[in-house]
Amino acid sequence: MSSTALAFTRPPPALLIYPQVRAALEEDLGRAGDITSDLTIPADKQASARLVARKGGRIAGLICAEAAFRLVDPSVRFDVSAPDGSEVTAGALLATISGPARSILTAERVALNFLGPLSGTATLTAALVKAVEGTKARIVCTRKTLPGLRVLQKYAVRCGGGFNHRFGLDDAAMIKDNHIQAAGGITQAVARLRAGLGHMVKIEVEVDRLEQLEEALTQGVDTILLDNMALDDLRRAVVLAKGKAVLEASGNVTLQTVRAIAETGVDYISSGAITHSAPNLDIGLDF
Repeated sequence: MSSTALAFTRPPPALLIYPQVRAALEEDLGRAGDITSDLTIPADKQASARLVARKGGRIAGLICAEAAFRLVDPSVRFDVSAPDGSEVTAGALLATISGPARSILTAERVALNFLGPLSGTATLTAALVKAVEGTKARIVCTRKTLPGLRVLQKYAVRCGGGFNHRFGLDDAAMIKDNHIQAAGGITQAVARLRAGLGHMVKIEVEVDRLEQLEEALTQGVDTILLDNMALDDLRRAVVLAKGKAVLEASGNVTLQTVRAIAETGVDYISSGAITHSAPNLDIGLDF
């Protein structure tokens, strides 16, 4: 993998990774620990195992798998062969683990529980990214993530070649349809935001028809989300915007539709499916 790709997939700080992995291990170990491994495997038994991709795809989550083994037993050695962000074929070796057999077995399921779903997100993201090659559109994620796993799921999106939308409610202002309804309109909502926001915070407005787009454009907002618009309306929106705002298309984004959406000329295409509905990538651990 190139140095540019490795920089792009730079993982979150360990401070954000380890608490999630520790909580998963605590859930699995319960009150008595791994009674099966502890009673069937001699304490001094050493072993080596391989993490192998059963299907081809894009890898994400090895950082979590390594954390699981290290938290169970710091003496476990974890040697990566295909780092996060790698595109692999079925049968590819991802990593080799060596150390006390009990420790490897105890951490196995938690390691795979992170690695499979995160790689699934990276794989689906990579497929969408490939589908829009040659257009200017970028694939981005949403806040539709599993509670507590947002940082890791958004990392997996980056491993797939996608980009991150806002991480939470506090790092960008996004006026959605219910905000518009409750505030009395787009103009009113934007005015109230500008009265209280710092100069570094961007504003995005969600619209679902061209009349709303025209109003949002008069407010000089940074980004406009075109929600569930037909392709013809997306094309018209690009013409109307004339580059005055970044345009993001959302809704009905699939591998079958994403290319046509990108070809309308929008800047970004957001997908909730890449984090909430991506199929698990089948990865196994073999002694």
